[in-house]
Amino acid sequence: MRTGRVIVSVLFVVAGLVAGCSSAEETAGPAVIGSWHGDIQVPGQPIGIGVNFAENGSATIDIPMQGVRAAALKDVRTEPDRIEFTIPDVPGGAGFQGRLDGERITGDWVQSGERVPLTLERGAIENPARPQDPKPPYPYRSEDVTYRSGDITIAGTLTEPEGGGPFPAMLLITGSGPQDRNEDLMGHRPFQLLADTFTRAGYAVLRTDDRGVGGTGGVLDDATYADLADDAAAGVGFLRGRPEIDPAKVGLFGHSEGGYLAPLVAAKPDSDIAFAVLMAGPSVLGADVLIEQNKVIMAAAGSPQNEIDDQVRYVTEWSALLLAGDTEGAEAYTQRHNDSLPEGERAPQSAVDAFNTPYMASFITYDPKPALQSLRVPVLAFFGGTDQQVLATQNEQPMRDNLAAGPDATVHTFPGLNHLMQPSSTGKPSEYSTIETTIDPAVLTYVTDWLTQHIPPR
Repeated sequence: MRTGRVIVSVLFVVAGLVAGCSSAEETAGPAVIGSWHGDIQVPGQPIGIGVNFAENGSATIDIPMQGVRAAALKDVRTEPDRIEFTIPDVPGGAGFQGRLDGERITGDWVQSGERVPLTLERGAIENPARPQDPKPPYPYRSEDVTYRSGDITIAGTLTEPEGGGPFPAMLLITGSGPQDRNEDLMGHRPFQLLADTFTRAGYAVLRTDDRGVGGTGGVLDDATYADLADDAAAGVGFLRGRPEIDPAKVGLFGHSEGGYLAPLVAAKPDSDIAFAVLMAGPSVLGADVLIEQNKVIMAAAGSPQNEIDDQVRYVTEWSALLLAGDTEGAEAYTQRHNDSLPEGERAPQSAVDAFNTPYMASFITYDPKPALQSLRVPVLAFFGGTDQQVLATQNEQPMRDNLAAGPDATVHTFPGLNHLMQPSSTGKPSEYSTIETTIDPAVLTYVTDWLTQHIPPR
């Protein structure tokens, strides 16, 4: 699910970074060309960045902890006494201003009128340690595949155990926002790890790029939940059409928003889904998830109560317009809210527009209760006890209630784990990138054991 506030400028958060073009008209100075790295000294959590200046005057930035790789910068200047760049479409005019100082570049990171010292040293930034990342050689087959969903092509990776099958199989469904097939988040690749884990256990696993990402066509913001459910159903159909896969043993694994979509797919009259696994999947109305998310994340960040109240009031009123079907009213309300903010805190217009799309409206207005109540297959739903995005305190009991009529439902909360199922005492989204663990091994064991008990591998 989406993190943080709706239409708000958060210092040093650059999610939503889009590629742009350098506006430099000169080639970069020889003393500056190459890779540099340094830490923005945000209190309590330095943010490492890497900048590469090219000979043609362009530059790119890497921010591993926020999943930003080789994103183009603009307004690039590379004179020794004036080294500058800005990041396109980030609230508060985020960028750097400094100068070459011997073998270092010294200056300030500037955003929303605030300045923080930043020193860049020569050399590329190191990627954070991710000890659970699968590494070849793999004891299974891996194949890049494509198939159709309506008028778009979906691209993904299918991993299969060695041997001829038939194998039980599952489709992985990502969380919200544009995700690639590995669900690459903050330098972690949880879906790559899940696919590796389950394939080693004897299951074929299909993971795909979302609409508009990687090799998949379409535009995510233009899609409704019905469209995304059709995409997932197409993936199920693709799996069933493979001769090495048992068509009667195809299931779904959904993370976060994927936990909304998996039951929606399984509830289709002709789905014949064999099982569903929901990792941090919400069980209440989307608007309620977002409101609670804002309360908890802002409070954990130390926001004053009056700011929390103002934000909750805004999200509540905006959601009410979408729930009433007043899309134009929601757009106008969002625009008025953004225009009322101090100039340095306003979101870019592209970000304002992104909060009033068919995709976002589907999330806000979606009630998972009917789909969950209709499930008549084995279901495993689990939560993280410190999750600040899909709170166990808000979603665990409704999940139990909604699945109560099913023949075989297991609902479980892992204490001390966050939204990605990482060990975390606070659950803050800002910590995702700083935690080396991608998914707690206890979760991988728990889910694999559940699968082997309910849908034994061949």
